[in-house]
Amino acid sequence: MTTNPIPRIRVGGDAFSIGFALGQASASSFRQRALGHERYRALNARWRGSDYVKTMEIIARAVYPRYVREIEGIAAGLEQDFESVFLWHCRADLDLPDNVSPATKAVAGAGCTSLLIPAQGDGPAIMAHNEDGSPDFVGACAWVEVEPEEGPAWSSFATPGALPGDTFGLNEAGLVQTINNITPNDHRPGVPRLITCRALLGARGLDEAVEILKRKDRASGYHHNLGEAKTRRLVSVEAPASGCVVREVASPRAHANHLVCHEFDSLNQTISASSRDRQEAADRMIAEGALAGGAEAVLFDETTPIYKNRQDESSRTLATSVFALFSDRVEWRVHAALDERDALSGTMRVVECRIG
Repeated sequence: MTTNPIPRIRVGGDAFSIGFALGQASASSFRQRALGHERYRALNARWRGSDYVKTMEIIARAVYPRYVREIEGIAAGLEQDFESVFLWHCRADLDLPDNVSPATKAVAGAGCTSLLIPAQGDGPAIMAHNEDGSPDFVGACAWVEVEPEEGPAWSSFATPGALPGDTFGLNEAGLVQTINNITPNDHRPGVPRLITCRALLGARGLDEAVEILKRKDRASGYHHNLGEAKTRRLVSVEAPASGCVVREVASPRAHANHLVCHEFDSLNQTISASSRDRQEAADRMIAEGALAGGAEAVLFDETTPIYKNRQDESSRTLATSVFALFSDRVEWRVHAALDERDALSGTMRVVECRIG
């Protein structure tokens, strides 16, 4: 019996049509698992109608009108008003009120472990990732495959009611991305980080993706793992709102949920015990040669745990992805759970992308 179903959804068309289809597909889960969530209720009470969020919308529309149009489509598909859905997209860029429960604060600060493994000889570069999130989203996510009218085709893991991109995904330019949450205290009005992640799925190569992350109008940020199939280059990018540090990856490395580049030593950030433990455990396992057994040998660790499947955890692993980047293609697979491996798989060929 499948305990974590991940449906495969194929959509296409203009920005609104894509958003509408994605909204329809997740409408039930969004109503049941997002709107009633304490985090959304608290943000709605604190930030709805605020000048701060209105400024974020103005900036987002000016910089990425197509992706805001996708959000408008999502709102229509969800049968919700745009303001509610835009606020949902800003949830990671806004401070939670002090009266929110510790469990909700823990989920808001949780999320994900990634591995970057450079190519050896003629072999592929490997990117692998645990997508962690609220236990409410287990069984509520999807894998979406999109053929837009403009820009490259792309695929991504998607959570209910949100633009895909802030999880793990790839496009036909051969760009692969996995995302890790970080919690520096440098939020400011700007482009919501979920929209920045969606913009990366439209990038026509690694250099273009890095330029997106170097923009200075971001409201907050993530840690981004980026790979390019045609060059087999891998980069690790820490991109809080106040800066961007790009590291070319020459040896296997892991990243959890806090900034590790010395350039951000003076930036105040919240580091959870889970993030610190996962980073230390993954680094140790890599040094001990665990990757000889594949990326899963690290990402499926239940001792630390790196793989989160305990009922008492504030967050859970929603899916695990492994991408193999060859010069002409990306082979990918998604594990739904420890005992539900290769629930989804496929190959995306690298093509000369359309300009748009």
